[in-house]
Amino acid sequence: MRIEANEKATVAGRLTERTRIFFDAIKFEHTIFALPFAYLGMVLAARAQHGWPGFDKIIWITLAMAGARTLAMALNRLIDAGADALNPRTANRALPRRLLLPREMLLFALAAAVLLVVSAWQLNPLCLKLVPVALVFLVGYSYTKRFTWLCHLALGLTDGIAPVGGWLAVNPSLSPSNLLVPALLGLAVAFWVGGFDLIYACQDIAFDRAHGLYSVPARFGPARALQVSELAHGASVGLLAAAGAALGLGWPFWVGVGAAAWLLMWEHRLVRPDDFAYLDVAFFNINGYIAVSVFLCSLLAVALH
Repeated sequence: MRIEANEKATVAGRLTERTRIFFDAIKFEHTIFALPFAYLGMVLAARAQHGWPGFDKIIWITLAMAGARTLAMALNRLIDAGADALNPRTANRALPRRLLLPREMLLFALAAAVLLVVSAWQLNPLCLKLVPVALVFLVGYSYTKRFTWLCHLALGLTDGIAPVGGWLAVNPSLSPSNLLVPALLGLAVAFWVGGFDLIYACQDIAFDRAHGLYSVPARFGPARALQVSELAHGASVGLLAAAGAALGLGWPFWVGVGAAAWLLMWEHRLVRPDDFAYLDVAFFNINGYIAVSVFLCSLLAVALH
């Protein structure tokens, strides 16, 4: 009996360690970039209906987002494993170091896919029907850098699903009048994420050029990439403002938009074509602040209304 118990403890410990490595490999904590925007779509859809989404919606939207992002990142790590092993910046990741086996990463990805499907099913029939559309983006964006420098926009559109999904979870209608605001929010997120991915990709210019991978920095250089990023972030703020105007949101929302604009300007002051020393601060910290600030200010606007 003691031997059996020890074997079970060993298996449980191994699984716990593998799970810890997996969540570290996919940077699970960065779900914070997209989750607040899913909540934003949810809250604004409920506000348009003069109601509140309910805790069941909040729980299933959270699980759906966790499943979607986990699936996308796990598959990205699998798809890019070969390139990651050759790139000095990414050679320390779990798959190149064999801390996780490809089949283990795939099993985690499949578990995340099940979580996404079950969560969508619990939300409403429309969300479940749209899961295949989401999967095209969640799986496909990792391949785009193999054939187009528009890969940054593909990543942005993938994250832009978050507010659209949050909206449709509460207000499941595909009528044009119902889709205007979530479309504006989705595009705002798409340009925001695409814009900071342009900055992040500047780290890999030499590697991408040497290995035939596509990106705006590799094609046009870092200076032009940062200019395009600024334009994308300006468009993001404008689209966010358009969504707020369409809903007639109060002053707290505009404080959030102003905070996002200021943080984005700060982000662009931290990086220069010849200096990316503060790139991690610009990419991780500031973008987390933006997502949380916009959501909390929007939530306050809805609460006051």
